[in-house]
Amino acid sequence: MTYAHFPTISKEASLLDEPRMSARAVGVRYGDFAALKEVSLEIYDRSVTAFIGPSGCGKSTFLRCLNRMNDLIDGAKVSGTLLLEGEDIHAPSVDPAELRRRVGMVFQKPNPFPMSLFDNVAYGPRLHERLSKPALTERVESCLKSAALWDEVKDKLKQSALALSGGQQQRLCIARALATQPDVLLMDEPCSALDPISTERIEALITELKQTHAIAIVTHNLGQARRVSDTTGFFYKGELIEFDATPRIFEAPTQQQTADYVQGRFG
Repeated sequence: MTYAHFPTISKEASLLDEPRMSARAVGVRYGDFAALKEVSLEIYDRSVTAFIGPSGCGKSTFLRCLNRMNDLIDGAKVSGTLLLEGEDIHAPSVDPAELRRRVGMVFQKPNPFPMSLFDNVAYGPRLHERLSKPALTERVESCLKSAALWDEVKDKLKQSALALSGGQQQRLCIARALATQPDVLLMDEPCSALDPISTERIEALITELKQTHAIAIVTHNLGQARRVSDTTGFFYKGELIEFDATPRIFEAPTQQQTADYVQGRFG
């Protein structure tokens, strides 16, 4: 089953804010292998969209489409249309670097740069903007506060980011992504390498950040998807099987494959 057009969603999902991004029949091929097949959905402003499904189902491949990270993979060919605020992100006029500023990404494993905490967060603004030293300092502080890290590191900004714990490193990476003032924040399994306490902090942070951002998160943790997301897409074998408000996906899915997955019958 494929969706060449937008799937029908429930009234609960349709009441969300306007879409920030739209995917229309998006596919990805690696040579002869179709990793993703005609995926259509919308990512809404000021909400969290979760992508769930078994390993290898295409959810991370789709996430990478949203800021053209697949452009960096040899042999990857993306088809269909992806819109950011109505603009085709593959249009010749779109600079991929500027797109990735507007659509930030946090990866599965914390990947702080081997430099100071301050320089990690300041990296993006220095690359894309010309801020005065006071403005840059204010940006760094603001992002560390938004990432719920400021109180823990405010006296250690000159120290190496590599000295932080895993959970702190991931929050630093979130602060670094926020520093470019993105419209959309992508998270690919952001808690999979973290302990339960750090995971709880990241989930609380996601809930805070959705007040001002559109967020898309890939997660294998079904409990996490239920806790943090407003809409959920279930992927299986490269196809989007179902996309709807999260409570409906988990409590009243329309597709048997979705029901089997969320009830733990496979995956």
